[in-house]
Amino acid sequence: MNSESVMSIARQAVETTVLIATPLLGSALIIGLVVSIFQAATQINEATLSFIPKLLGLLIVLIFLGPWILTVMTDYMFQVLTNIPFINQ
Repeated sequence: MNSESVMSIARQAVETTVLIATPLLGSALIIGLVVSIFQAATQINEATLSFIPKLLGLLIVLIFLGPWILTVMTDYMFQVLTNIPFINQ
């Protein structure tokens, strides 16, 4: 296994990770921003107020995008495992 194949596998792993994490982190970011604006407008300074909306938002994203996330992960792992015999020694 040479350094080029290792770097290629690592690059694909990072790309897959970013692709999977983007919808989850994006929804948490947007929900956190909306709750922060609400807290600033109403002057409610409760740190735990944003936890439940973020949790529900992540749950909704996982319900709708869970099959897609699972497909992306299994496609990547299938590609890695089927290319093991062809990796240069």
